[in-house]
Amino acid sequence: MDSPLRPDRRRLVLGATALSAAAIAPLLLPKAALATPQAAAELLQKLVKGTPRQGRVRLQAPDIADNGSSVALAVAVESPMTAQDYVKAIHVVADGNPSPGVISVRLGPENGRAEISVRIRLAGSERVIAVAEMSDGSLWTASREVTVTVGGCGAG
Repeated sequence: MDSPLRPDRRRLVLGATALSAAAIAPLLLPKAALATPQAAAELLQKLVKGTPRQGRVRLQAPDIADNGSSVALAVAVESPMTAQDYVKAIHVVADGNPSPGVISVRLGPENGRAEISVRIRLAGSERVIAVAEMSDGSLWTASREVTVTVGGCGAG
């Protein structure tokens, strides 16, 4: 099909389109910088107040993920999930992603069980940390190293 624009106008329109695409491309590309363990710890301090203790949290993730674009992750917290004793939130961070925050889920006694399962993206081999915030204010944690053979967040 012939273009309704004259050849000289068509080149002008195509050139302007290419320049526009080149100008906005850097805004659309993922950040290459990776988080650090310090950035992950700082984010956790913003999300929860206090120092989490080991225990009550079970974090399941593969030891080795063939592809960081889709890594299965499950977190379960030991809790009766009653009106008096329940999990308020589960936070997951990864200390090597471009942004360390992976997911935060608010829960309540009506959930029945304190369990989540998701697929996450990991930039590369890194530590994944889960923190459970309880209704009594206590914090519980678990972490796991995941080795990624092909990165999923713009890094390898």
